[in-house]
Amino acid sequence: MRLASTGTITHGVAVGEVLGVSTLAGARLIAGERGLDRIVQRLNVMEVPDILAWVKPHELLLTTGYPLRNTPQSLDRLVTDLDDRGLAALAIKLGRYLDELPDEMVEQADRLGFPLIQLPDDVGFDDILNQVLTDILNRQAAVLARAEEAHRALVQVVLAGGGLREVAAEVAGLLDVAVAVVDGAGQMLAAAGPPEYVAAMRGVPDDRRTVVPVVAGGHHHGRIVAYGPAGAVDDNDVGILERAATVAALVVTRQEAVNAVESKYRADFLRDVLTGRAGTSERVASRAAAFGWDLERPVVVLVAELDPESDERTAQDRLISCWSAALRRHDPRGAVAGFSHEVVAVVDAAADAVRLAKDAAAAFSECLPATFSTGASRTATGAEALPEAYGQALKAARVGRQLHGPGAVAHFDQLGVYRLLSLVSDTAELHAFVRETLGQLASDDDAENADLRRTLQVLLETNLNVAETARRLHFHYNTLRYRIGKLERMLGNFTEDAHLRLNLTLALHVLRMRGI
Repeated sequence: MRLASTGTITHGVAVGEVLGVSTLAGARLIAGERGLDRIVQRLNVMEVPDILAWVKPHELLLTTGYPLRNTPQSLDRLVTDLDDRGLAALAIKLGRYLDELPDEMVEQADRLGFPLIQLPDDVGFDDILNQVLTDILNRQAAVLARAEEAHRALVQVVLAGGGLREVAAEVAGLLDVAVAVVDGAGQMLAAAGPPEYVAAMRGVPDDRRTVVPVVAGGHHHGRIVAYGPAGAVDDNDVGILERAATVAALVVTRQEAVNAVESKYRADFLRDVLTGRAGTSERVASRAAAFGWDLERPVVVLVAELDPESDERTAQDRLISCWSAALRRHDPRGAVAGFSHEVVAVVDAAADAVRLAKDAAAAFSECLPATFSTGASRTATGAEALPEAYGQALKAARVGRQLHGPGAVAHFDQLGVYRLLSLVSDTAELHAFVRETLGQLASDDDAENADLRRTLQVLLETNLNVAETARRLHFHYNTLRYRIGKLERMLGNFTEDAHLRLNLTLALHVLRMRGI
């Protein structure tokens, strides 16, 4: 849209159209033919030498040449200055004050594509002003009326319950072009218009399409794209696309509100299922089917839990949408819902759970630096087995994060001894076992204790192979022998006592799982 400097007139007529009005029937184009498509939005009269301070963009400047009569040598510079200020054209009466325009001025106008027009002697400026301004205002009134009519039609579409598809169809019919609504990722949500133009729309360069953003509540929800036989739509029709973008934003926010309510119902129901409070198997199956879920087949429970460093306020919604999209691709009948800081999915046991988690992680990483860890349960059959499976998946996610760091994907059956330790519900007893077994090495208060604990861990991992342990820790052999003696004075003769070594190994495992 070509906006005027005052903001009061937003449409105009091309210079070539201005030359077609009756009062300018005898006008002659002297130079600047390439600029006939420049838009005229207002008119001005030049009768003072310092006119540059008073001109505005998209003006048609009229003059008798009186201010220029004494300075013909500066006329070529005048063309450059007027062009720099965005004027549409200069129309001048010759014969009374100026007999002709200098060749330099004509050549400069041709180079810049700045129209120079010779006005007929018998036409008054008031006639030109009246007729051209009337045409401009009539054009603007017609455009505004058409935009208002389109707005009323689009509002009726929404009031009748229509969605993005109906909005796109209405705009396509009004403008006789192909119209598409795409989301922020470029995915086409709805399209209407001639099929050949809809199909060609994606491969068309941006300068041949018209694109208007869909914004609501300060959030960018996507774009409306229009493309027709002539490429981008006419500037006068951009206003209709902007009205359509506003209506599309209303549709999007309405759908988001509906989705939020439905998402809450789904999350509440799935939470009840996973905590064993949803009722009988028949009731669970019936309500699940209403959501499009199949919970009667063999399934696996997946828990995706945001890692502690993530910003939950911005990441949780994105986490839900990424998992929902990935689940639709892998298992359309699977269940998915978001809880406070995690997403839980119940998927077909035959589905590739690891691939599903990686697809969700790939989509999640495109927009946010946050990460999440994923845990998978054993196969569960029937609603009554889902609470136990949920607990397994949650344990797997948390233990996997402790063992492998943020972004881990772990299966409950692959946790080994950590699976057994995670099943101990009395964590106080576990911590007491660590203190009794490791003594002062259980504390991190002293940096030397942590260093000695590391030495002990590597010794146990290498099955007391002193040479291999020294190599891993970059110690001299004698230094390691000294450390082993110190550890035995603190912990007992673990190099000879296999049961003590087992206890020490378990205690170190529990320490590694701290916080679970």
